[in-house]
Amino acid sequence: MAMPQISPADQAKLQLMQEMEIEMMSDLYNRMTNACHKKCIPPRYVESELGKGEMVCIDRCVAKYLDIHERIGKKLTAMSMQDEDLMKKMSS
Repeated sequence: MAMPQISPADQAKLQLMQEMEIEMMSDLYNRMTNACHKKCIPPRYVESELGKGEMVCIDRCVAKYLDIHERIGKKLTAMSMQDEDLMKKMSS
C-alpha cells in the first residue's frame, strides 16, 4: 500500500507544528522543574541526595502540574471547537 504524498506546503506546516510542540513541551518541562524545585527543595542543600520528603513533594508537584496542564489543554480545545462551531453558524 502506497503512502499518500504530502505537498511541500503541508510538509512545511507539519514541520512548524512539530517545532512548536517541541518548544511548548520544553517550556512546560522548564517551568515545572523550576516551580517544583523551588517548592520542594530548600535553597541550601544539606545532602547530595534527595530526602524522602523532597521526593514525595516533587512527585506530587509534578503530578499536579501535569494534571492541570492536561485540564487546561482540554478546556482550550473545547473552547476552540465552540468558537469554530459558532463561526460556522454565523457564516451559514
